[in-house]
Order: sequence, then C-alpha cells, then structure tokens
Amino acid sequence: MARPAADSRPPEAHGAVARGAGRRLQDHPRWLERAYRIAHAALARIAPRLSRPGALRASRWILGPEDHLKRWIFDCRGCGQCVLHSTGMTCPMTCPKELRNGPCGGVRADGSCEVAPGVPCAWTQAIRRGRAMSDGGAELARLQPPLDRRLQGRSAWQDLLTGVERAPGRGWPDARRPDRSDGAGT
Repeated sequence: MARPAADSRPPEAHGAVARGAGRRLQDHPRWLERAYRIAHAALARIAPRLSRPGALRASRWILGPEDHLKRWIFDCRGCGQCVLHSTGMTCPMTCPKELRNGPCGGVRADGSCEVAPGVPCAWTQAIRRGRAMSDGGAELARLQPPLDRRLQGRSAWQDLLTGVERAPGRGWPDARRPDRSDGAGT
C-alpha cells in the first residue's frame, strides 16, 4: 500500500497558504511592530560593521532572510526602501500604482482597488492596520520621499542602518536636517 503524500495540494496552492498566513500575521500589526523593534535593535549592534569596506558581502546574509520573510509576510517587492513601520505594516508597493503616500482616490466603495477589482486597496489596509499600532497610525501622515529605483533589490535593513536609505534624492529636502524654513535657529 502506497503511503499518502504529506501534502497532496498542488504546488501553486502552497504559495496561497503561505500568503494567507502572512496576511493573518499582518492583521496583528502590534506583533509585527514588536518584532521590527527587536530586529532593528539587533541589527543596530552590527551597523558599524556594515559600513566598512566589503559590506556588500555582509548584505548577502542579511538580504536572504529579509527577502524571504518580507515576501512571505508582506508580499514585499524588494524596493530597498522599506517603509512598513510607517504604513501600518502594509507594503505600499503592493498597490498596483506603487503609491507610497496614501490612496489614489480611486478606491471603490467596498475598499477594493480601482485597478485590480476584488483586491483590497493596500492603503485602506494600511490605515486600518496603522490604527491598531502603538502610535495609532501617526506615522501614516509622514510624507515619504519618492522611491529611489537604484536601491531596488538591496537589503533595506542594511541601507537603513548605514544611512543610504535616508540620503535624499535630487530636489528632495534632506530629511536628516531639521526644517529651518520657519526662521528658527538663524
């Protein structure tokens, strides 16, 4: 008698199950927020080593687990400039228009996407999940700079810790310096 396979579902169903588990995890953003803080603190300890020459070799062991986990949980697109902590632990790059600063205005009455009907709008999910985070979604109001496509495929954690991610693009105000447009400090 033949032994039954451990999992008789077709191979394409395995991805759907993993995405479903990731979505359920996303619906508990406080857990993800805690995990993010723990990972950030752990990686911050090794940040000085990441900025040394040869840091690209170090990115190999960071990028692998980062890419795998973020794809599974967040359907990450590997933009290299992760803003999950500012978007209710919802990847804004899952929006078909790749909008990083809120919904487009074409959200349907049922909360689905205008481009992909039947698919929940990434931003309605981000707002709902952001409200469940410890800051109540205050980070959602923060304006995100345009995506720097040169960072695509790189480790967002390494770029965050070494400051690459925070370097402003051309014509974008430097987020690392306080805004002095009000005349204070002059």
